[in-house]
This record gives sequence, C-alpha cells and structure tokens, in this order.
Amino acid sequence: MRWFRISLDIITKADDSPVTLADRAAETAMREILGERCPADGIYGEEHGPERLDADRIWVLDPIDGTRSFITGSPLWGTLVGVLQGGRVVFGMVDMPVLGERWIGQAGRGAQRNGETVEVSSCRAIDKARIVTTSPDIFNAADWQAFDRLSRQCAMRRFGGDCYGYAQLAGGTIDLVVETGLQPYDYLGPTGLIEAAGGVVTDWLGQPLGLASDGRVIAAATPELHRAALGILNARSLA
Repeated sequence: MRWFRISLDIITKADDSPVTLADRAAETAMREILGERCPADGIYGEEHGPERLDADRIWVLDPIDGTRSFITGSPLWGTLVGVLQGGRVVFGMVDMPVLGERWIGQAGRGAQRNGETVEVSSCRAIDKARIVTTSPDIFNAADWQAFDRLSRQCAMRRFGGDCYGYAQLAGGTIDLVVETGLQPYDYLGPTGLIEAAGGVVTDWLGQPLGLASDGRVIAAATPELHRAALGILNARSLA
C-alpha cells in the first residue's frame, strides 16, 4: 500500500503490459516468505518466473492483479494466490487491500470473505445472469464476437473490476465471468476461490484450468449456467 497513489516509474514488459516497482517488490516479499516456510514447494509468479515446477505443491502468485488500476489510482486491484496440489487447484485467494476485503477458498472447506462464509448465486439461466469482464480490449475479434453473443443474452453485462469480478462471483453478486488472454497467475487464485464457493471454472472448451491452459476462462455460479454459456460461446455465428 505504501506505493499506491504515488508517482512510480512504469516499465512496459515484452507483452506490452505495465509493471512497477511495487509489483516486483511485492512478489519478492511473497517468495521470501514461501522460501522460509515451504522451501521445497514450487512457485509460478508473474514477475520473477517459475521455480521447481516439478514439485507436488506449487504456489501461483500475482502480486498486483490490475496493474493499470493500481497505476491510475483505482481501488480495484488485488493480490492473487493459487495453490496447485498434484496438478489440481486446492486453494485460492483474492485480496483487495484498498477495499479491506480478503476472499479465501479452500477445497472441501468452503469460501470466506474476511472470515464470513460466502457462496455463489443459484442462477441457472442466461437471461437472468449478471456477466462481467475486465475490458473489451482483452479480446481478439473472434473471441469478442463470442463474448458479445453471450453477454447480450444476459440480464446485465458490466466491464471493469479486474480480479474483483471473480470475488463478486464467489460472493453471489455476479453470475458469470468470461475472459481471454489470461495467464495462470491471473486465473488460478480466482479458480480456487470460486470452486470452494460452489462455482464452476474452466476454459472455453469446458476443460479444467492449469498451468498449460490457453488463457480463455469462463467462471459460472452453477453447472447449468456454465453449460448454457459454453454452448453460446462455442456456437458458430449465423452470419
């Protein structure tokens, strides 16, 4: 938080995404803690790369998800942590420091926001669903056509929020999140949270997410909503 809303040098990475000193310092601190407490575990981080990916347990770290929000003074950025055990997501955290909200989910133990139990909504129908994505800019032309086709059939669609949309889904105020162009550190923390809250998260083909997924993500409150949304996303255009 000491770097939030102050002037920082902004570096453009090879993928044209921005990074600041705050991103790198935060991940360094996270890695130091893991190195002390879990030295045999693997780490997959946004800023400092992979370590020991052959380990049975791997921590997936995004120190500041929503760097553009962070840079522009928006409170809707967060820290994401996911844990893979034997290749399966077993834990997820979405921490929103400015909002004072910490969302945690653990397989078999449910999900909480600041210690209070949360769960996904019961929405099963597309025409009742509230859908969110970070920005139209994250989609290529074909993926935007698919998202637009789906979202226009929903009751409400919203843009913005970065990782907070996934937390809102876990808490029952959003029913669908659909995105593309993501990396494992963007989606594995939210996946652990949403699954623990009772939701469904896969790629656009309905396959479980992992380190090798293609970055297209759909998160839904219920299996019925998930199936319906997948059908629309993957339908061929009638045009």
